[in-house]
Amino acid sequence: MKGKLFGIILAAILMLSACKTAHVAEAPKSNIKDVINSSDVTLVDVRVPEQYAEGTAKNAVNIPLAEIQNNTESLKGKKVVVFCNKGIQADQAMEILKKNGIDVYDGTSWKNVKAIQDQKSEK
Repeated sequence: MKGKLFGIILAAILMLSACKTAHVAEAPKSNIKDVINSSDVTLVDVRVPEQYAEGTAKNAVNIPLAEIQNNTESLKGKKVVVFCNKGIQADQAMEILKKNGIDVYDGTSWKNVKAIQDQKSEK
């Protein structure tokens, strides 16, 4: 009985350790502050035009989430930061853009992006 129990435990340990995946080093993540402040970035506000008109980050273009899929070609080859009010629409826009091979970063909210820009201008 002890032999069978030991065998079962040993087999379970071997199976579990065999299931572990090798750690793959991820590419270093860019600092969002550096990305936002780089000269070659395209800032995309994915809110509706009415919200965009009320205030946005400096040099941001407005491509509403509902239109982002139709505008992927114009963004190819560019470094893109997407943002909205709270980050929910930006997350959805990121998924769409990533699937289309666009180098995209999450700026979360327009206030976050604007605050990062304002920090740079204070220096």
